[in-house]
Order: sequence, then C-alpha cells, then structure tokens
Amino acid sequence: MDTNLAALRAFRDDFYTCLYRRADALFELTDALLTAGALPSPVHLSGESAHRRGWGSLYAALTYGRLDETGLRALLPGQPLAEGQPIYAVDCRAWARCDAETSPDRGFYYHASRHSAGQPPPAARVPGAGWNDQWLAQVGFERASWTAPLDVQRVHPDENANAVAVAQIARLLPRLPRDGPVPLFVRDAGYDAVALQQGLAERRAALLVRLRSGRCFYADPSPPPPRPKGGRPFRHGRKLVCDDPATWPTPTAERVVEDAQYGTVRVRAWAGLHPKLQDRTGRGTKGPTPIVRMTLVLVEVGRLPRPTRTPKALWLWWHAPEGQPLDLDFLWRAYVRRFDLEHTFRFLKQTLGWQTLRVRHPERADRWTWLVLAAYTQLRRARACAADRRLPWERPLPPGRLTPCRVRRTVAALLLALGTPAAVPQPCGRSPGRPKGRRSGPAPRHPAIKKAA
Repeated sequence: MDTNLAALRAFRDDFYTCLYRRADALFELTDALLTAGALPSPVHLSGESAHRRGWGSLYAALTYGRLDETGLRALLPGQPLAEGQPIYAVDCRAWARCDAETSPDRGFYYHASRHSAGQPPPAARVPGAGWNDQWLAQVGFERASWTAPLDVQRVHPDENANAVAVAQIARLLPRLPRDGPVPLFVRDAGYDAVALQQGLAERRAALLVRLRSGRCFYADPSPPPPRPKGGRPFRHGRKLVCDDPATWPTPTAERVVEDAQYGTVRVRAWAGLHPKLQDRTGRGTKGPTPIVRMTLVLVEVGRLPRPTRTPKALWLWWHAPEGQPLDLDFLWRAYVRRFDLEHTFRFLKQTLGWQTLRVRHPERADRWTWLVLAAYTQLRRARACAADRRLPWERPLPPGRLTPCRVRRTVAALLLALGTPAAVPQPCGRSPGRPKGRRSGPAPRHPAIKKAA
C-alpha cells in the first residue's frame, strides 16, 4: 500500500479508538460527511452508502455517543502541515442559536443574525444569542486554503476567552518538539494581550496580537534627578500614541521589503514598551500594577491584494522568550497567514455543514464539531494521494495543490480501498416508541446569558 494511504489508514484507526460509545455510528457518520454532496440537512447523511445504519442512529449517536476529547487533542498535533511552520492561529466563531430558547448555555455574540426569538435585541449594540467555539489551528506560509485545526473548545458565557486560549495553548505546547523553533501564536483584535502574555509567561511560546489603533504605550522612565524630599520614583516614561505620529520615537528596528501582493511593505518596531494597566476589579490592589513589557510593531503596506479600500496601519503586540531574535519580515507575513483560517471556516460551514445541525443541547453540538474536525483532517491527509477530478470549466491543478473541495470528490474511492474499522450493523427490530398515554411535556426555557459590563 502507498505510504500516504497507510498513514491515512493509521489515522482512521486511531480516530476510531477515541470513540468509546456508539463508536460505529459516529465513525460512519464521519465517513458520510466525507462522501456526501450538497445536503439540505444533516439527517440526509443517513442515505449515503458509507452510513450503513438507519436514520435514527444519526441523532442517537450524537445524543448518547461519547468521544475522548483528550485523545483527539493528542492525536491531531501528530498531523501537522507539510511545511511544518510553527505558526498557530487562535480565533472564535459564534454558532447562531437566536430562536433556540430551549437550548442552555447561550450567550450574546456577534454574528450575522442579530435577533432573538423574533424580537429585536434589547440594546442597539447587543449581538444575537448562540454558542461560541474557540479554535486553535496551525497555519503555514504556503498560499493554499489548507490549515490544520488542532483543538476546539466551546467557551461558556461565564468563562473568559483569554483564559480558555491560554489553557488551549498550554495543552498543545507539551506535544510540540522541544528542539524546534519557538512556536508563534497569532490572534486578531479582541483578545487581551496583557492577559495572554501573563498566562504564558513561563512557557516556550511567542505571541503576536493585533491592537486597535487608539492604544497608548510608555517607555521606561529615564533616571530622574534626586528629589530633596524623596517620593516614589516614576514608573512610566515617554508616551507613544498610535494615532499620533508626533509621539513616535526612533524605532529600534525597521525593515522595508517589496511584495508581489502588498507592494512596498514597511515594518517598524519599538522594543521595551509597556501599557499602563489599571485595576478593573473595583477593590484596589495592595501594590502597584505590574509592568508588562513588549515590542510594538507597525506594518504599513502600499496596496491590498484586492484594492477595494485604502490600506490602514496595522499595529501588533509581539512578545517572545528571552533570547528570541526579532524578525520583522517573518512577523508581518505570519500575521497575514492567519487569514487562511477563514477559508477553513467557510469550508466547514458551507461544505461539511458544521453549523447546519439543530440540536438542543450544546454537548451534542460539541460532538458534531469534533466529527467535522476529524473529517476535515482526513481530507487533508488524503490530499497527497487524491486524483484531480475537476469540472469541465476548472483548470487542472498538480496533485499536491488540490483544494479541499476537489479532494472530497475523490475520497469515496479512497475509502473503498482503506475499509472501515466500524462493525457491520446488526438488526435490532422496531422500536416500541413512546408508551401510550405518556406525554413529554414542554421543554424548559433558558434565556441567553448576558455578561455584566
């Protein structure tokens, strides 16, 4: 057997061992995701040839099935991208459940739908209700629509997304090689860079976080003249306002490069800066707030790949372990590659039907998310051994450059050669159904949780 096919079979066997209740039904549901075409709803997956069970087993597997999330988190890092670049993106995606009043653990998140139960939101800036999933995925410098999702976790409305991100990174770092480059974790605006840096202070990880353009940072104070009456020394020096170029000192590092997509790219960095932190608990602290030092990076491009608007200045927060060199050309290109994760989200939603499932409980949605993630990983593993079955109006692509949609067209033939570890279904007769005269009653209502400002 081909080496790539053998590696794909080994991954399928390991994935099957992570399913320990209703394992056969969950595994065949994943195979149906790989081979199905456009479907109006997930229940139509039961009509695929890879799904040998009845349509009722689909929802029964999501309801009563169990999978080992710890085992899956240990399995997926062993399937890195081909180029092996240690760049990882963290991002959240809201699952809109505006009208699902019987679904618990819903919060208010920003997504396309901004209504709840047919009613407008209580305030103009309050988003719609739903669930929120945070993804951790590896991205690379190859210009392709492939990424490597490694972890996903639903963020409860009472949880902090920054703390969840720190926990996800902490679980991943021990599974990465210790002798390789320092892994870089890239995040978009909306995350608290200070909380992330403090949470990963003792770990071998570098941070690159986008900042809003209105931030202010301070240098270390210069030695002041001695005061006759003493007093507390200064903690903040010269102020840098991102919106005011007059306050920018001479950068500590600068790089100008020419890029085919972005034209002239100018990158400047100011090392040793820190923000002015405030106590947000309202109870005060016994001592002064800590000084969190970082490197502020400014990226300015001459043009955008699609010139639909004028490019704006990009401000980034960078921090790395002591001794890690600052490579400005690597940093701005690494942040641009973070947007490859958007292609993955669009494929999961539009092709694999990630958010088309309408279940009541979020735990069932979590199982469905892990199955979609496992299906996508199998597509990526099958990329090296898949043939190009293109449509008449599509241009040919080399074998190693196939898109996820093209790989999905040929994966059915690969599954026939690989086989399945799932057991053959056994007839169990007809279900007796609900006892006569018994009523289920109305389901309890759960209002969406709104966090206090």
